[in-house]
Amino acid sequence: MERLRWTWIWLPPFAGAASLLFGGAASIPTLLLGIVLIVTVLAAVHHAELIAHKVGEPFGTFLLALAVTVIEVGLILTLMLQGKAGAETLARDTVFSAVMIILNGLLGAFILVGALRHHEQSFQQVGVSASLATLCTLTVLTLVLPNFAAAERGPYYAPSQLAFVAIVSLLLYLTFVMVQTVRHRGYFLPPGGEAAEEEHAAPPTNRQTLISGVLLIACLVEVVLLAKALAPAIEDGVAGAGLPHAVVGVVIAALVLLPESVAAVRAAMANRLQTSLNLALGSALATIGLTIPAVAMLSLVQGLPLALGLDSKGIVLLSLTLLVTTQSLATARTTVLQGVVHLVIFGVFVFITLVP
Repeated sequence: MERLRWTWIWLPPFAGAASLLFGGAASIPTLLLGIVLIVTVLAAVHHAELIAHKVGEPFGTFLLALAVTVIEVGLILTLMLQGKAGAETLARDTVFSAVMIILNGLLGAFILVGALRHHEQSFQQVGVSASLATLCTLTVLTLVLPNFAAAERGPYYAPSQLAFVAIVSLLLYLTFVMVQTVRHRGYFLPPGGEAAEEEHAAPPTNRQTLISGVLLIACLVEVVLLAKALAPAIEDGVAGAGLPHAVVGVVIAALVLLPESVAAVRAAMANRLQTSLNLALGSALATIGLTIPAVAMLSLVQGLPLALGLDSKGIVLLSLTLLVTTQSLATARTTVLQGVVHLVIFGVFVFITLVP
C-alpha cells in the first residue's frame, strides 16, 4: 500500500514531463496525451488536498486557486506575445469562459452532486456575500464598462483608463485576499462541525507537505502545457466540425480549470460545501484580479491592442449569471434546484457558443 501511495505521488508528474519532452519527437497520440493530462489533474488534486489538510482552510483552497491562475496568466501572456490572429481578444475570451464555467458549470455541478447525496448543504453566508460583491465589481469593471467608455470606440479602454482599471482590480483582489486569509478568516471557514469529518486523519508532516507543494506546482505547470500541446488538435477538431473558433477558448479554459473542478466536486460530495465555494469563487476572483492587470501591463508596455468589452450576448449571459448566483447563494443553504438552474445557464452558454 505504501509503495502504491508513493507511485501515485511521483508517477503523474514524471509522465507529464516525459509527454512534454518527447511528445513532438515520438508523435504521442492525442488520446494518450489526454489520458496523461487527466492523471496529472488527479495527482494535482491529491497534492492540493494534502496541503490544504496541513495548512487548513481557507489557505489550502486559496493556494490552489492562486497557483492555477498564475500559470494560466503565464500561458495567456505567452500566446499574446506570439501575435497570432485573435490575440487581442484572448484575455477577454479566456476570462469570460472561465467565469461562466466556474459560476455555472462548476457551481451547478457541485451543488447538484452535494444535494443529491446530502439533500441540503450549508455554508457561511458572510464570506460568500463578500466574495460575490467583489466578483460582481471586478467583472463589470473589466468586461462590461469598456464598451461604454467614451475615450475609445468599441470594446477598448484608453491607455489611462486601462492602467487605472488594472490598478483598481489588483488592489481589490489583494484586499479580498487579506480579508479571506487574515483579517476575517472565520467568515470563510465551514459552519458548525462540517470540518470534523477530516479531523481524525493525522495531518501530513512538514516533509510530506513540502514534497507535495513542489509536485503540485509541477503538476499544474504540466496541466497547462499539456493543454497547450493539445490545442492544435482541438483547433483542428473544431474547424473540422465547422464550429466557431471561440469554442477553442472554452475547451482550453475547461482543461486549465480541471484541478480545481475535481477538488470542488469531491469536497461537495464529502459535505464540505464551504470548501467547494472557496475554490470556485476564489478561482473566479483570481482569474480576473490577476489576469487583467497582467495583460493590461503587457498591452501598455508592448503597445498591443487589448479588447476587453463583451458583446451584447456576452453581457446578457454574464448579467444573468451574476444575478442568479447572488440569489442562489443568498440563504446560506443549497438544494438540487440551485444546481439545476446553474447547469441550465451553463448549457445555454455552451449552446450559444456553438451556435452563435
